[in-house]
Amino acid sequence: MVTPELSQSKSQFSPMAKSSVRTKPSSCFSDGSLYLGAALLAFLLVWSLWSYALSHNFDPKTSAKSVANTNAHECVQENPQVSLHYDPPDQTFYDDQELSYSIEKPIKNWDEKRKEWLKHHPSFAPGARDRVVLVTGSQPKPCKNPIGDHLLLRFFKNKVDYCRIHGYDIFYNNVLLHPKMHSYWAKLPVVKAAMLAHPEAEWIWWVDSDAMFTDMEYKLPLQRYDYKKHNLIVHGWEKLIYEKKSWTALNAGVFLIRNCQWSMDFMEKWSGMGPMSSEYEKWGEIQRSVFKDKLFPESDDQSGLTYLLYKDKSLTEKIYLEGEYYFEGYWADILPTYDNITEKYTELEKEDGKLRRRHAEKVSEQYGVFREPHLREAGNGKGSWRRPFITHFTGCQPCSGDHNQIYEGETCWNGMVKALNFADNQVLRKYGFVHPDLLDSNTVTETSFDYPDDGPW
Repeated sequence: MVTPELSQSKSQFSPMAKSSVRTKPSSCFSDGSLYLGAALLAFLLVWSLWSYALSHNFDPKTSAKSVANTNAHECVQENPQVSLHYDPPDQTFYDDQELSYSIEKPIKNWDEKRKEWLKHHPSFAPGARDRVVLVTGSQPKPCKNPIGDHLLLRFFKNKVDYCRIHGYDIFYNNVLLHPKMHSYWAKLPVVKAAMLAHPEAEWIWWVDSDAMFTDMEYKLPLQRYDYKKHNLIVHGWEKLIYEKKSWTALNAGVFLIRNCQWSMDFMEKWSGMGPMSSEYEKWGEIQRSVFKDKLFPESDDQSGLTYLLYKDKSLTEKIYLEGEYYFEGYWADILPTYDNITEKYTELEKEDGKLRRRHAEKVSEQYGVFREPHLREAGNGKGSWRRPFITHFTGCQPCSGDHNQIYEGETCWNGMVKALNFADNQVLRKYGFVHPDLLDSNTVTETSFDYPDDGPW
């Protein structure tokens, strides 16, 4: 764009401008001078602009986009994005040769190191307090259960769908990051490594491979945990820890942990009860001596976390036992409620056209907000007709197939299919289709314009 001043100057020296002092004998010389002057001015103008562009890292594509955005002021404006192409040469904790991602080696001054990294990467600073990375995973080898790999793929798809809708990053791990920390202990080395790999994230969210999202609209209430400065959130009940002394007082298969020094220190203590410790067998004996309902002798992560809380109640200042909604919920209690929940939500959408309006997947959170006033009487947890946030198939073991003997295998597998399709309908709806039968994964029906007011069922 040329400024008015430059435009005016250019017109004064233009060969098309009329001169009041031109005479016929000197017309040839005068015209040549004017052309030469105009050419010289044009050269100086181009040279000045080019010099300015070089000094400001001019990018033709970026410049064109900027001009287009300036002129097309009526177009939708994008929110500022983080810069994925900017990693300055400044020294950060990544340049420390002593840094180790191993669960065995402690990290010190992590809060300061994260803060320094964010200082050098300022585009990540806005929104950092609400940034979440979901971490999940499975074993390195193929499943023994013939349908295990297929089920795990669908469980993972479910998590990817949820993260895409809510703007969370996701990391799927299928290797042991510590050779001794196997089975349920394998999660802790992964969570620590994820903290180091994602200093831009405030929260790391572990979700077991056999847990799935069954309310795709609901978003983590992070302000609820930030307000009281909690650093670790698990589903559980204090009464079952301190009065009943039960190893099932909480569930460690789903937890949200803050990316901070306190969490690093706590995981060091927690993982010290695992198989990498020389006192692993001793910890198993201690856990069984306190929690009489624990049936197996090995020390496990869930009993270990419960024991730490039992021995030090002051930990509840930093560890929040979430029991007001299904942060994770036992599948056998939840599964029978899906049909009634579907009916209730269908009734809500028939009554409120705003809820059944077609919309882009990117704005799904807004429709969760629209729905919330209708759910005030639905309750939360057991007996509620609100969609359960997470349904957890504890005891089913979809990969190995070695399910708890109190269940029949088909009960587990059919239950997973029904839950996966229940969740998938909430996603497919944005793409114009639904499963009319939750036990039939193969069949979908295209939704009508005003679905479900005149839908396929």
